[in-house]
Order: sequence, then C-alpha cells, then structure tokens
Amino acid sequence: MCGIVGYVGSKPALPVLLDGLARLEYRGYDSAGVAWLKDGEVQRMRCQGKLVGLRDMVQGGKISDCPIGIGHTRWATHGAPTEENAHPHTDCKGKLVVVHNGIIENYFTLRNQLREEGHTFVSETDTEVLAHLIEKYLENDIVEAVRRCLAEVEGAFAMGVLWKGAPDKLVAARKESPLVLGAGKGENFMASDIPALLPYTREIIFLEDGDLAVLTKDSIEISRIDTGESVEREAKTISWDATAAEKAGYRHFMLKEIYEQPQSVLNTFRGRIIPETGHVDLPEIKLSNEELAKISRIVLLACGTSWHAGLVAKYWIEEWAGIPVEVELASEFRYRRLLVNETVLVVPISQSGETADTLAGLRIARKHGSPVIAICNVVGSTITRESDGTIYTHAGPEIGVASTKAFTSQLTALYILALFLAQTRNTMDPAARAEKIRALSEVPRIIEKRLEEMHQACTELSDEFYQYRDFLYLGRHLHFPIALEGALKLKEISYIHAEGYAAGEMKHGPIALIDRNMPVVALVPRDHVYEKMVSNVEEVRSRRGIIIAVAEDGDNDISRVAQHVIRVPATKDPAIKPFIFTIPLQLIAYEIAFARGCDVDQPRNLAKSVTVE
Repeated sequence: MCGIVGYVGSKPALPVLLDGLARLEYRGYDSAGVAWLKDGEVQRMRCQGKLVGLRDMVQGGKISDCPIGIGHTRWATHGAPTEENAHPHTDCKGKLVVVHNGIIENYFTLRNQLREEGHTFVSETDTEVLAHLIEKYLENDIVEAVRRCLAEVEGAFAMGVLWKGAPDKLVAARKESPLVLGAGKGENFMASDIPALLPYTREIIFLEDGDLAVLTKDSIEISRIDTGESVEREAKTISWDATAAEKAGYRHFMLKEIYEQPQSVLNTFRGRIIPETGHVDLPEIKLSNEELAKISRIVLLACGTSWHAGLVAKYWIEEWAGIPVEVELASEFRYRRLLVNETVLVVPISQSGETADTLAGLRIARKHGSPVIAICNVVGSTITRESDGTIYTHAGPEIGVASTKAFTSQLTALYILALFLAQTRNTMDPAARAEKIRALSEVPRIIEKRLEEMHQACTELSDEFYQYRDFLYLGRHLHFPIALEGALKLKEISYIHAEGYAAGEMKHGPIALIDRNMPVVALVPRDHVYEKMVSNVEEVRSRRGIIIAVAEDGDNDISRVAQHVIRVPATKDPAIKPFIFTIPLQLIAYEIAFARGCDVDQPRNLAKSVTVE
C-alpha cells in the first residue's frame, strides 16, 4: 500500500510531490523519498520515518524549480524500513529512478542474474531489481526498456520511472496494483490513489492491468505492455472531496478494507504457492526441514481477532500436518508455567507486530528455547525482529480499528503454513495438497464476485435488527471461531452485546437466553457437520428464537427453519469456507453499527494496536 506521486509540467515539481504524498499518508508508511532532475542529473532525497523528515531535508536543500519528478511513501514488504530501502531506487549509474507499489515475485532470481551480469545492489528491496533490469535494456528508448523489463517480471506493480535521457517524460505502468493518472492543462500527474491529485485536477484516468503510460506536460499516451498497441482510456471527472477520496468513495475505512479483501488475500499467497504442482515455498520462515521435523507441538499465540485466526488454523494444521496445536491467549500464556522447549514451535500472530502481550509471550518462549515463526503485517516491527522468521501477510495498512482484511490475510498465511508443514513432513498426498492450494487460489475471485450481493443482503437485514441489544452467534468445527469473530465485530463497533458459541455447547447454558427477542446468527456451511448444525438451528426455532442463517447457494433446507437467510457462494472444498463466511459477518456488523450512528472506524475505548498490558 505504498504511495506514489509523479508530476510533469511547468511549475516546480517538488511542492506538488510533497503535497501529494502528504495526502496519501492515510495509506500508512515507514519511509519516504523524492527524485527530480537538476542540471540534467537525477537528484533524490530519502529518509526513514514520516514525511516531515523528508520535507525538512528537501527544504533544507532549497527546493528545486525542476518541473518533473516522482515521489514515494513506502509500506515495507521486502527489507526493513531504512533509508537504504526507501524509494526511489536507482540503477548502477544513477541515470534513472523507479518508484513501485506491489510485489515482484521472482525478484530473488532476477537479482541473482543481474548480479552475475555485474549489477551492484545497495538495498534489500524487490523494487531495486526493476531499476537494474531497465538499465540492462536501456539504450535510447526508455519506454522500450521498461516494456522489456516488465516482460521478465512476475508479480504485481504500479510503477513510475524518471530517466535523465528523457527529461520531459514520466513512464508509468500497472499490473494488479492501483495507479491513476491526472490530466491537467500544461501539466499531468500520476499517483497510486486519487486524493494526491484532487488539488490540481479532477480529471482522472484509471489505468487498467497491463497498461503502460507516457506522460509529458502536454500529453498522455497509453499502450499495452505486452504488445505496444495504443489504447484509449477515458478520463472521469471526480466529484469527491478529499476525505471521501481517501476512502475511495466508501463511507468508512472499514468498509473499504472489507472490499479490499480479495486483493489482500491474493497478495498474501502470491508467490508462495504453485497451484499446478501443489508446492508451497516459504523460505522466509528460516527453519530447515530437519528443524521442522523435530517439532512435536505447535503453540499459536495471539490476542483478539488474531486468536480467532489461530483457532481456525488449529483444525488445518492438525488435519493436514498431524501436529498437535494449542491456541493460546497471549495475556494468559505469559503468566503460567510454560511447557515449551526446542521441540515446540511458537507462532505469534499480530497485525501490528507490536502487541504487548503477544510480544511478551514470544520472549518467554524464546527463553525456553522454542523456535518462533511470526505471522505479521508490518515489516520491521518488534515481533518480526525477535522471531526466527516471519510470514508477512501483505495486507497493507488497516486504518479501521476493527480488523477485517488483516483477519482474512492471517487466515491465508496460516493456511499456507499448514500446507507447508504437511509438505515438509510428508503427511499429505501431493495431489490432495495441490487441491487445497487450487481451492485457496480461487478465494479472491469467489469473494469479489459476490461481495456486492452479500453487502446488499446485510444492509437490508440491518434495517430490521439494529435496535436489538443482544445477539448469539453459532458455528461448528471451522466455523466456531468464525462465529466468535462475527460476535466480536458486532460488539466492537455497534456496542451491542454479542456472544459466539460452539453450537453443540448451546444446550450447556446459552439456550436459556433464547426467546423472541434474541437474534441468533447461525453459520450453516455444507460440510461434515451440516446435519448437526441444522439440528441446533431447529432447537433455536422451537424456542421462538430469531434465526439469521448464513448458508450456501442451493441449500433449500435451511430456508424452512430460518426466518432470514444470507446466501454465500457454495464451495466444494470445506477448508476455504471460513474465508467466505467471514465476509457477511463483517458486513452485518458494519451496517448495524452504521444504522446506530456509531463511529465505525474509531469505536470507543479501543485502539488499533494494544502496545501496553
């Protein structure tokens, strides 16, 4: 979720770049940089930390009047948040600079090839590969060099390129990462999101996947990366104000982040799975197969939503890898006698990487000799630094306090880890593993196709239920933790009391609460416990409970017992159903909270990252 800004026109570029980057601060970042031309040479300034530091550096060096430049705020994915890893990145000779948002999946292979050819790398980033690969092909035509570079690149990119040999041109390209162009009079712009451009133009061109654009002050030319064929992309007039633009037109960041989940799930498994062969590649865990073979038990360590992700993963790991798994609340784990040692793998799960209880538990586990593999969204955070290895979720910054895309990204990372353990321990037939991987690779498409429809159903439901004071959420097997997560979302942002229960436990107490004033959200996937779950729904019905069933397409039986049914896509593989069933629960919570007039993005008494005990 890096921020990109580019400008070519007649006025000084640097004030435009700095202002644009400031308008993208909501995307989150850990370093920033700008590049421009001075006396025909590429100049750049970069710094770790917030934009104020870069602004001080640039103004301290007297802002250049150069009318062309590019800028970047970095959300780290490859390499720690340092000045060396900050964008823009340059080639060996310092003749060109590149800014990039996305993930280059084959950067390691390309980096080794380029090193063998004599290129010198100075950062840990995947982006620097782009600069050197363009340099390799650059003679007199920067556009052709970029095109040849991208023909070798696997992954996602939104990128901008500035070359001293074409002092009046910016080159932009996009694949599976957002990039927009702004059309002005005697000036043109590029940015990773609309807010950066609104003070200067309302005429926005949305690049499509596979587009390459060349910007001068008087023209924008767009062609296809693979063929070079020219294409037309119509400019759209944007009427949003700056605040709405930060949210891409959504009412709240939380809703925007719910809709970003197809992309964040894709980003998390991208480059780590090979659906055709069923192979999982996780070099970042930094534990050998021999070390993994010695693991006798796994402890998943987390708080809140991350704990729920761990509860789902317990089912996957035990079934596929045959390893006993404990899912521990970090705040409890740290205050008792721990039976962990060098044969117990500890997996802390944290969006921020700074969660105080999880970090404390990690440190205690390390003192006992346990290997530690973190699952985290923030590169360079404390938990990642103190772990042996980290599986990054690549969800991008999550602004809303109530976690949405971080949860499904954590599920994705844990799903991959479970299959990786099965692969290294040879506990799962390769064909079966390949089937699970193919199922996961379909999740983004499945969610994206039905998100609008599920949202509409949840909106209609909220009109009827936003005034109720108590909810019960029920699920079985993989969907018991999803019920817990659904209940947590509702109480976090709407302040309605809600509880999640394993449906089979209902008769052991909660059934006493059920009456005509108690909505019960029942998760009813078509799986091996379907009949049991339907029986539980019948028990609610017989006590005049209000049943809101989340069920799959084609399940007509559930309509006979539930007053309300939210439909989700039917999936063949039960393992991926938690991803799908999570979405309507997030939307129910969001729409009810909105109907109640609650502060959805900043609910009372809550903080995004709990860094104190």
